[in-house]
Amino acid sequence: MKKQPNVLFLMSDQHCHRVLGHAGHPQVKTPHLDQLASEGVRCTQAICQNPICTPSRVSWLSGQYTHNHGYYGLAGPNPNGLPTVFGHFRQHGYRTIALGKIHCPEYWIEKDCDVFHETCGCSIDGRSPAYSAFLEEQDATGREDHARFPEEKTKGQPLDGRASNATHEESQEGWLAQQALKEIESSQEKKQPFFTFVSLPRPHQSYAPSKEFWDLYPEEEIVLPPNADLDLEEAGKAPHLIQTATWAREGNLALFEPKTFEAQRRRKIRAYLGQVSEVDHAVGTILKGLKDKGLEDNTLVIYSTDHGEYVYQFGISEKAPGICTDSVCRIPMIWKLPQTLPAGKVVSDLVESVDMINTLCHYCDLPPLETADGFDIHPLLEQDEAEPVRQVAVTEFAWSKSITDGRFRMVYYPERHPVSAQQPGFFELYDLEEDPWEMKNLYQDPDHQKTAQRLQGQLLNWIISTTRPKTNLRPITEQGPQWENRYKNSVNADGKFSPKHLPQADGMCNYL
Repeated sequence: MKKQPNVLFLMSDQHCHRVLGHAGHPQVKTPHLDQLASEGVRCTQAICQNPICTPSRVSWLSGQYTHNHGYYGLAGPNPNGLPTVFGHFRQHGYRTIALGKIHCPEYWIEKDCDVFHETCGCSIDGRSPAYSAFLEEQDATGREDHARFPEEKTKGQPLDGRASNATHEESQEGWLAQQALKEIESSQEKKQPFFTFVSLPRPHQSYAPSKEFWDLYPEEEIVLPPNADLDLEEAGKAPHLIQTATWAREGNLALFEPKTFEAQRRRKIRAYLGQVSEVDHAVGTILKGLKDKGLEDNTLVIYSTDHGEYVYQFGISEKAPGICTDSVCRIPMIWKLPQTLPAGKVVSDLVESVDMINTLCHYCDLPPLETADGFDIHPLLEQDEAEPVRQVAVTEFAWSKSITDGRFRMVYYPERHPVSAQQPGFFELYDLEEDPWEMKNLYQDPDHQKTAQRLQGQLLNWIISTTRPKTNLRPITEQGPQWENRYKNSVNADGKFSPKHLPQADGMCNYL
């Protein structure tokens, strides 16, 4: 009998899919992620479900679309009954470990994990006592500066950049790499397969890489993206994007001298590239440790991020306003499982964050998680001629949606949305094949009206056909190990059922 593989899920925060060596970035140094991509399968059209941290993470870890789990903000109550990937794997004998920036609703992940360490203080109980004790032992509590720049007395996370006061070993990335290896070793001692989630806080701000990574990128050599100084009015950009860019260009983000927009954006890009390289270094440390422990061949490794970033495209520093650009909605995604997945394969079909769970279930010989909305994409990862799993992929805010078919991307802001200015909605449409940097909004172009109408229809169809109901006039009566009876209805643990069951029930047409 084949031994179940371990799972190592490496997630960064706010990693733009363009900022990787193997993705063609002209400057960034990511040797370990480049090697991982060369040894595994990378998906070049991976789309996140939400462009901010917590909602995206809830989608990743539940497998549900944002409109189904309902979390659009950065905190919230426990989503009672909503299963997690940790709980599903734990029920099937895995030791579940969550380390780093977890940033989820209260006590949702904690209860499903054998080991839980939140290093950013983004969970309800705050920062892990183990990481806090480590900083105290190193006399580094005041030097660790992920949340803010203490010397500037800033409130919140600044958008300027400088070298960190902490060494890499004192950083969250450095500590998490070592802690992950300790927990992997502990799983070996317990003779349990492990599901280890390592959530690295960078390259999210504050933009302060450890000095060795800051020094990799001299400020005067920073290359700006081709749309950095685009005329946004002429390009037809959304009003709130123009407002955000105008505010930044007035120098409001600068903390250090010279306090000019030009100097500040180069410092920020320099720091962002440094933080991507610092994440890459931590990934390399974990992967080397995995190999040294003889676990490489039987561990499924995934690398991805919760959402992307602008990195000064259009003159904007970070991810807000996130849904406006492909560089926030599209994410890096790499899968590696030696002797099962081909080395160096590139998947250009659309995949989504929600696809992770049931693909993992396939490779780990677990039953699919019924509450997950995503697909099992293993045929795409393994086969050259596999059929696409979807026609479109969607990123959601509560009152705006981005939909892409792989070539075209459309953003819809409904009537009464603040950016619509009393108009019947505002739209953006881009041809990513002809205009990959999204420098011209084609929505008003007469030659693209059929494309716009098609995408609007596909978005409407997607919203209707992916929504999970609680009940239907004719009850769903299917039974299985993940179903419960709730007063004449069969539902899953989240109190709803998958929309895929609706067309299968007899006699429903009149009320469907």
